[in-house]
Amino acid sequence: MSAGARFREALDAEQPLLLPGAINPIMAMIAHEAGFRALYLSGSGVATASYGLPDLGMTTLDEVVEDVRRITRVVDAPLIVDADTGFGSELNVERTIRELIANGAAGCHIEDQEGAKRCGHRPNKRIVPCAEMARRIAVASRARGGDGFFLIARTDAFAQEGLEKTIDRAKACLDAGADAIFPEALTSLGDYEALARRINAPILANITEFGRTPLLTARELGGAGVRIVLYPLTIFRMVLAAARDGYAALRDKGTQKDLLPRMMTREDYYKIINYHEYERRLDAPPPPDNKGA
Repeated sequence: MSAGARFREALDAEQPLLLPGAINPIMAMIAHEAGFRALYLSGSGVATASYGLPDLGMTTLDEVVEDVRRITRVVDAPLIVDADTGFGSELNVERTIRELIANGAAGCHIEDQEGAKRCGHRPNKRIVPCAEMARRIAVASRARGGDGFFLIARTDAFAQEGLEKTIDRAKACLDAGADAIFPEALTSLGDYEALARRINAPILANITEFGRTPLLTARELGGAGVRIVLYPLTIFRMVLAAARDGYAALRDKGTQKDLLPRMMTREDYYKIINYHEYERRLDAPPPPDNKGA
């Protein structure tokens, strides 16, 4: 079964489907262990965690694909990937889809911002015409072939053009082959309810912290017709805060003793990465040499 097909199974099994961000393999393993049926790789997470860059369209397809490959190599949970604007022209969009499929991704979202994109919750975003976005989605849909790859159209039109234009873009993207709609930076539960009444497809709600969208609960969103609830950087932001506090404490006190209660133990860490099994294989006696038999 393809990764895309497994994501579709997860979407059917959990309503709404909770989709947490995982910025690297070990975080993906921890999220999978916690019981999440599917995972997400944020473009902002790739830029910041892997390259120390802001989310301004500065990373490349190859850099994103490398993180995709690392995660899909260690977890079976289907992975949805932030593919920004498709990384260039329509030819680039086609290559993006094929590379993501080849490296184990279950799906992606492509957005309607211009190439020099911004975080969806920042000001001064610029979007391409609706027809151009629809072509991006049509190219992506053709490129996936019969793989079952899950294609999400993200639109940032709400901030500039309001709900009606967002609905128009969503319908154009669905006609072009999108499986789901990701309306970025909506500002109320009523916006999601209105969209769900007018759109016959799964809707994704991006519940990112410190942004324009209120921190609505999964139950509230599910009641409003949302099918996927995304938490792109929640755990990463927690890790960053813990790292900042830990470094400061270590520098100030010259010992980590007070930090021990806040740490994952060595044994718990080993369980996640299956350390003891690898060590057992390393320590096993070599197989007998039967060449002279």
